[in-house]
Amino acid sequence: MAKRTTYKKKAKKAAAKQGKDGGSDSEPEAKKAKTGPPKKDGDSDLELEGTGTSDAVSWAVQKELEAIRAAKEEEDLLPPESDPDKEDDEEPQPAEEDKPDEGAAADPYLLADAHYIQKDLRWRNKQRTLVFASRGVTARFRHLCEDVKKLLPHHKPEPKFDKRASLHEINEICELKSCNNAIFFEGRKGKDLYMYMARVPTGPTIKFQVHNIHTTAEVRLAGNCLLGSRPVLYFDDNFNHSSFLKLIKEMIIQTMGTPRNHPKSKPFHDHVMSFYYLDRKIWFRHYQINPETPDFVDDPERQQLTEIGPRMVLEPMRIMSGSFAGNTLYLNPYYWSPTKLRAFHNRQKAMPYVRRMEKKEALEEFKKENQAPEDPTEDVFK
Repeated sequence: MAKRTTYKKKAKKAAAKQGKDGGSDSEPEAKKAKTGPPKKDGDSDLELEGTGTSDAVSWAVQKELEAIRAAKEEEDLLPPESDPDKEDDEEPQPAEEDKPDEGAAADPYLLADAHYIQKDLRWRNKQRTLVFASRGVTARFRHLCEDVKKLLPHHKPEPKFDKRASLHEINEICELKSCNNAIFFEGRKGKDLYMYMARVPTGPTIKFQVHNIHTTAEVRLAGNCLLGSRPVLYFDDNFNHSSFLKLIKEMIIQTMGTPRNHPKSKPFHDHVMSFYYLDRKIWFRHYQINPETPDFVDDPERQQLTEIGPRMVLEPMRIMSGSFAGNTLYLNPYYWSPTKLRAFHNRQKAMPYVRRMEKKEALEEFKKENQAPEDPTEDVFK
């Protein structure tokens, strides 16, 4: 600051001397002195003495530099500010619903918001089915039980169940195996097979008699499917009308339907389990889904069904409210027990002999009632 004040005094004195000496004739020189030569990079303040305009410019420049230094010192004292560019990057992206019509055109059916088709790898519907048979079943019945196990990747095996044991003990076995469904095959007299389908431990329980059994190895059909794949369950329209058929349908879905994302299942469908209600019985068929030609693998309209096996017919007998016990919710009035059927067929077989004996007795009675009178001339020509 001291140099600046001395510089100003010297400049004023030089200007006063030039005004006194030069007069009107020296005005151009005074203008030249005021304007002065252009300042170079190497010029100092002392070399610019005697020039008024350069003095003002240099003082203004010095003032601006001091203001810049003061502003920098204030910035150093303030806390650091966040970068506005980064803040713009960290701003939350607008939701898909708030986007313009471009997103709507790219996803017209709003599939991105459809939660029911989103991929979920967790096993939520934890259904486990215990499949086993009673002791003393025949080879055909045992093979049918093994075929049912292969159809259900979510099943749990169990050794043969003792005939003399009570059916209530099946609930304890299901509890030990962590199963909430049970399919139990019971054989009687080496001829008859019954199937229990139960929801453990609350019920209900459906009892079927199994007819027309044909195992997979026996029929030897051309169909084939991958072991462990999930089946498509098909029910005809009759299962939507009767109340007891609706209950049977729901029980079959929970018991035989493979849950999604089960650890032992494959995540696709390549076979169909079909259930048809005909002649007061449930007809079971198993088909493979395969394309007509290898070129139509991904075309759902060009698929065909090839039967795999097994085959069986289920005749509903009784529906109980509990698990292998409880009140009777439904009783089939058209059901005949196998013993009753066999007795009826035996009677039918004996009918021809009975008819012959009846005709013989009727003929003898007819002869007795219609005897001719004695002829008095019968012994004349002897």
